[in-house]
Amino acid sequence: MADEIRILVIDDDDSGREALTLLLRSAGYTVLSAANGEEALDVIGREQFQVKVSDLFLPDKSGLDILQSVRKVSTFTEVIVVTGHASAQTAVRAMKEGAFDYITKPIDFDELKIVVAKALEKQQLLTENVYLRKQLSGRFEFSNIIGNSPPMKLVFERMARIVKTDSTVLITGDSGTGKELVARALHYNGSRKERPFIAVNCSAIPEALLESELFGHVRGAFTGAIKDKPGKFEAANHGTIFLDEIGTMPLHLQTKLLRVLQEQEVERVGSNKPVKLHVRVISATNLDLEQKV
Repeated sequence: MADEIRILVIDDDDSGREALTLLLRSAGYTVLSAANGEEALDVIGREQFQVKVSDLFLPDKSGLDILQSVRKVSTFTEVIVVTGHASAQTAVRAMKEGAFDYITKPIDFDELKIVVAKALEKQQLLTENVYLRKQLSGRFEFSNIIGNSPPMKLVFERMARIVKTDSTVLITGDSGTGKELVARALHYNGSRKERPFIAVNCSAIPEALLESELFGHVRGAFTGAIKDKPGKFEAANHGTIFLDEIGTMPLHLQTKLLRVLQEQEVERVGSNKPVKLHVRVISATNLDLEQKV
């Protein structure tokens, strides 16, 4: 709700600061204000804000200084920079420093309301993303995998040794024994936990489609390929791809998979241009692969 949202207005112009404060309060926000950089930093150190609206040119500190200080205190606070000196170069620098947006004086209040709403929407998405990832991490903690038998203790020991590495992993076991749970625990407790976890059931995808599904395709590669499409490996870039039922993968695709493991790159179907990747591969099977070989 708007009355739960706190905004800090920073401007050395008294009349402009008061007008902006009143306008934002009329929109239902809780608004505090500061007349200079030192006062702003003091307030920032004591209070939490979702949005800060800061003049770019202050008598003691620049708006960019304020922006950098805010980033150190709160990575989720969005900063909207305001100036009466329209400058594309300054705007670009502010955006590079992490400003959410850039507006010029005289301020169009309708425009400002839209920018504030978008900043809050972005902040909410980021907050929800972090919350969901924490929930997933908790859900897939090692302690949530039940088992006290000697074989399970050995599994836990091996998981503990490899969880912080990028090692390629093969998980074997009968159907229903929790192979995907182990794979997710390795991902969400490892260094890639903030990155994607993409699960692929190799036995559930028709053989004719599996190559495109894994490696992607370019437009015109086959009938129905009307546009370029990245595969699951590209979707998992910098994260983890989990290849379930790896034992059912056709032999000709196993050769391509070997190249992915060795070179960390894929080629989309219909293309000869390699796409570099940094993906951890975890596979699982209920088959005895040595016997199958």
